[in-house]
Amino acid sequence: MFHFPKIRKLKRILKILSLIKTINSNLIAIFKKPYPNIKQILSYYENFGNMKIFYAIQATGNGHISRATQLYPYLQKFGEVDFFLSGNNASLDIKLPIKFKSKGCSLHYSKCGGLNYWDIVKNIKPRQIYKDADMLPLKKYDVIINDFDSITSLACKMQKVHSVQLGHQASFISEATPRPEKKSLMGEMILKHYAPSPKNIGLHFEKYDSFILPPIIKDEIVQAEPTNLKHITVYLPSFDKDCLEKAFNKVKDVQFHWFLQGVEFKHTIGNITYFPVNQKKFNESLISCEGIITGGGFETPAEALYLKKKILSIPIRSHYEQECNAAALKKMGVPVVYEVGKNFDEIIKNWLNQNIIYPEMPANNIRETLEYLFDTYRN
Repeated sequence: MFHFPKIRKLKRILKILSLIKTINSNLIAIFKKPYPNIKQILSYYENFGNMKIFYAIQATGNGHISRATQLYPYLQKFGEVDFFLSGNNASLDIKLPIKFKSKGCSLHYSKCGGLNYWDIVKNIKPRQIYKDADMLPLKKYDVIINDFDSITSLACKMQKVHSVQLGHQASFISEATPRPEKKSLMGEMILKHYAPSPKNIGLHFEKYDSFILPPIIKDEIVQAEPTNLKHITVYLPSFDKDCLEKAFNKVKDVQFHWFLQGVEFKHTIGNITYFPVNQKKFNESLISCEGIITGGGFETPAEALYLKKKILSIPIRSHYEQECNAAALKKMGVPVVYEVGKNFDEIIKNWLNQNIIYPEMPANNIRETLEYLFDTYRN
């Protein structure tokens, strides 16, 4: 008869762990609390790598999709991931296994840098939202990650399942996160109650509170060696071409790389090179630019700060989250423009002539963040 001492030893260890688990169950019954919390530790390692993970993406913009794409290979080490895409006005090619989709609630923009509230309201279908929430099979998942999607939040409430909100909007649960001088009651209600979760892990430019972590920066940005080819990268999805083209043309000695929705192929007219919205080309332009003109979003300014690029921020008008981000950027020394007028070309020239030193922007340690998420999921 053959003996396998290593297997025997492993069996003895498993028996001991099982005994500890039983003792801990009794302690929980007596003290009405996990003391010590061996049960959670055992459960975590029993399921490690085999979990079923539901990840909800709010597709009102490209930042949520970009973040999910960066997280996906890391999440796969913990288990099988199914994605739910909610919303329909992102412009990036989505290279994720989308299992569920909904038109959800999407933002729509006016011609020159504002929100089109009529288009937003008329595209909200409450009955369909309720139906979509009811159809999501959330009870079959071990972990539900929500990046600011109201349908998933509603589904969790209807089906009485736990979830965690992971993303930038989660940071606004804290009153310490920067706000504009004039707060919006409606804006605050949306940030805090649009997609509530019992647990929040926020992402922001700085650690304003204990549960807020650094931004998730794409691998292509983290691994890049920044250069300065003197062009200005432009990404302003809420602006039509006609709103800014004349101002850019007036700054004749500056080359602009403008990533614009509706452009089908790269072409140059005067000092402007027009690009389709493409993640790879945008990364290349950002890494090699002198500065970027962008909105008041989160992901793009975070990546620009990480690369130590100049930033000119133009938050979308009446978009409260972007106004909050602009307030945070201003505290870091980033110039913010709230209205694009006839003198916008002079604003660009003055901005380029400024010597601004921004604070260091760390990249999120994704592995540690996800380990923390899964370790504390039920807490």
